[in-house]
Amino acid sequence: MKDLMGRAIWDYFHKENPEDLQTETSISELDELPVDYLFRNFDEMNAIEQKALKLSQGKVLDIGAGAGSHSLYLQNERNLDVTALDISPKSIEVCKLRGIKNTVVQNMLEFSGETFDTILLLMNGTGIFQSLNVIDVYLKKLHSLLNKKGQILIDSTDILYMFDQDEDGGVLIPATGYYGELDYVVHYKGESEDPIKWLYLDFNTLQNAAINNGFKVEMILQDEDSYLAKLTKK
Repeated sequence: MKDLMGRAIWDYFHKENPEDLQTETSISELDELPVDYLFRNFDEMNAIEQKALKLSQGKVLDIGAGAGSHSLYLQNERNLDVTALDISPKSIEVCKLRGIKNTVVQNMLEFSGETFDTILLLMNGTGIFQSLNVIDVYLKKLHSLLNKKGQILIDSTDILYMFDQDEDGGVLIPATGYYGELDYVVHYKGESEDPIKWLYLDFNTLQNAAINNGFKVEMILQDEDSYLAKLTKK
């Protein structure tokens, strides 16, 4: 991993000629991702993020923390005990420099030793699951990290709208695999990461997978094709 996302976050924080990130998927063209978007404050966040942050309580694990904006709000404004976790070393260095007290550079599957009252997976939190083939591995890990009465707050988007329709109004989706399983590529300053697997889940598919792994599932908020879900232990 070249850690291009982390480099962009680092460059922006240190004012070292940052450029916008570019992203693309197997079903979409190149798109700009302004780096300052990753540094927005609470008032600049969308309704799903704001709702998740308001519902957070107790000891919190922020998975895929990025530049740390969610963790920073919970630590400084809500006075919660937060751990920011990300696989990007440079992102976590910026989290530290922004004042986040507890940080970890690690894949969530390798993280252990603590349990939490709230686990956050935001900005298409289901993406980290990669594909339906391995979603059980991730859900079992999350189950092990969650306190008995804890909650997982996770968001995603049903991307069915991105596919073409036929003359009868039916949606033309791939015949093999789940339509939310995409290849995702990040570009920054002329360099490209290797494609990673990224998973967008409709709510019913997330619900079924979570129930099969010992969770109860509740839809907390829906905003057009995106939603926030809460998972708790059965």
